[in-house]
Amino acid sequence: MPRMEITFSTFLLSLSTSAAMHMGGFTDPATGVAVPQNLELAKQSIDILGLLKDKTKGNLDADEEKMMDSALYELRMRYVEELKKKGA
Repeated sequence: MPRMEITFSTFLLSLSTSAAMHMGGFTDPATGVAVPQNLELAKQSIDILGLLKDKTKGNLDADEEKMMDSALYELRMRYVEELKKKGA
């Protein structure tokens, strides 16, 4: 299997996917078992993305910046919705 090139975009996609999976609603493709929700880990992943955004300010190209902003917005909105469902 060819190795995928690691770029900032693939790194960002990996962190974003991790955050989304921690919010639940996904099935592990290897086992067919639902991935349990862990909002604490989801928030940690979102916070890491926020830190990365701050630390890379001025160093991203336009596409990377748009991808970062979009990922953070979508993840933060979903996180708030998941908190509402929990009644937190």
